[in-house]
Amino acid sequence: MSVNYGSKRIVVGAHYGVRDWLAQRVTAVLMALFTLLVLAQVIFSKGPIGYEQWAGIFAAQWMKVLTFSVIIALLYHVWVGMRDIWMDYIKPVGLRLALHVFTIVWLLGCAGWGIQVLWRL
Repeated sequence: MSVNYGSKRIVVGAHYGVRDWLAQRVTAVLMALFTLLVLAQVIFSKGPIGYEQWAGIFAAQWMKVLTFSVIIALLYHVWVGMRDIWMDYIKPVGLRLALHVFTIVWLLGCAGWGIQVLWRL
């Protein structure tokens, strides 16, 4: 007779739980801190906020690198969330695969656009 409880229990599955939960929290904190940093720069800037001020905020190399890191964090944050939604609510495997592929392509396109905008400044 096989025992299916206690310390000898065989657990199967994707094992995404804790890692993805932690990734969501870490990326959310990084994005929140970045938002506060940008808001502080906007609030404490002199004069009206126009293109020159926005370009000035993102002109420094350290800010471009930080913004790039936040873009990557945002993409991972969205991927984990959307993947979980597709896995939980979309039962047909073919449709779920198509939505995963669409999500990846969409996120890569958004990343390319964001990086293009960032380094064009």
